[in-house]
Amino acid sequence: MAKDKLSFFDTILAFFDKAAAFTSHPKGLLDQIKYTNSIYKFKFPLKNDDGTYEIIEAFRVEHSHHKSPVKGGLRYSEMVNEDEVKALAALMTYKCALVDVPFGGAKGGIKIEPRNYSPAQLERITRRYTAELVKKNFIGPGIDVPAPDYGTSAREMAWIVDTYSALNPGQIDAAACVTGKPIEQGGIRGRVEATGNGVFYGLRHALTYADDMKRLGLTTGIKDKKIVIQGMGNVGYHVAKFFQKAGAVITAIAEYDGAICNPNGLDVDEVQKHRSESGSILNFPGAANFEESKQALEYKCDILVPAALERQITEHNAPNIKAKIVAEAANGPTTARAAEILKERGVMIIPDMYLNAGGVTVSYFEWLKNLSHVRFGRISKRFEESSNKAILEKVEQLTGKNLTAEEKRAISHGADEVDLVNSGLEETMINAYDSIREIYMTTDGVPTLRVAAFINAINKIAVSYLQLGIFP
Repeated sequence: MAKDKLSFFDTILAFFDKAAAFTSHPKGLLDQIKYTNSIYKFKFPLKNDDGTYEIIEAFRVEHSHHKSPVKGGLRYSEMVNEDEVKALAALMTYKCALVDVPFGGAKGGIKIEPRNYSPAQLERITRRYTAELVKKNFIGPGIDVPAPDYGTSAREMAWIVDTYSALNPGQIDAAACVTGKPIEQGGIRGRVEATGNGVFYGLRHALTYADDMKRLGLTTGIKDKKIVIQGMGNVGYHVAKFFQKAGAVITAIAEYDGAICNPNGLDVDEVQKHRSESGSILNFPGAANFEESKQALEYKCDILVPAALERQITEHNAPNIKAKIVAEAANGPTTARAAEILKERGVMIIPDMYLNAGGVTVSYFEWLKNLSHVRFGRISKRFEESSNKAILEKVEQLTGKNLTAEEKRAISHGADEVDLVNSGLEETMINAYDSIREIYMTTDGVPTLRVAAFINAINKIAVSYLQLGIFP
């Protein structure tokens, strides 16, 4: 069977097997890590406003229980199926291990097109889904913690936590049953842009390695790098925004209904404004339209950022990819065969299981905040500011020079919640990339960063199972 014919989950298994060959763990332990632990597939009725009923199909998959709770997003899409949810749950397991977040992997999905439902219908669907998870013990602060994903947002997470709290009265940690909530309901600042911010931190750090960039024919740093973004949802928008602010040039943007390009650069916010006003990114002033959205993937650039859905780069378009780096902001955007073709052509792939881990990293911070019942920075911010002001005053006395009030405020600023979240996220992404790269550079025969990332994750998960005493 040609590798591009593999299902999404089988593709993950193929990547796993390639990496497992570089480890010395026994087959039984590898099988425990590799395969899905629990699958909850269920249906429930939805009563429409006209009195008719339809049956909603839903899933929750818990891939690995080597850590508790398990963690993973909830997506609403007509594309949802068991294979996809299993694959995404597996990726969450490896993703959490890579960035040292103490969760097992999980994923959920409801097979609907959310744009075809009213907010009231979506609320009923979400609350019923949550109730079904509660009945089967598939949700809870120490059991399974969902989060936003494709087609969902803080709104759905608010409905989930409200439903869970109502069904578990008096549970003091109920807010930790889900992450990605509105700030007012226990969410955390920086969560909305977390995945895009993580992609930015991870890719920016990868661009600092002069030897790696030299092999690709690129200079170090972000400035003037030409970038193509596929997908202008929450992740793609923030990736584009952060890179544009850092001096990169966004030369093409693709969405489900079309794509646009301008070799001199596209202003991300202006594109979003045009999309809001016209309903599409197409016909943006100063930009050319592509006949088909996926043509943007083949547009000349330094870095291609697929930030949409899985299996966008296949054996059919991989030979035409002109980017030097493919930065996988989406889950599973590159098929196994396409990855081989890109490697043969000298293209560097920064794998999804590492690069889009910003969301789960900041979700971990939110979960900790909910369990501790205190906002990050609340206790220390004013103390830090007072200490910094005292140091500045002493420096002014010793030097005889005075700073402006604005300069003093900038320097003495104490860390607030979003500052601490972004600092923790940046540290996480840098350390994770360095550990993956070290395996790639020092282990004989490891062909790609993706294989190195899988090796790193497998080893960490294996240690967890061995510590549990399951495999003496």
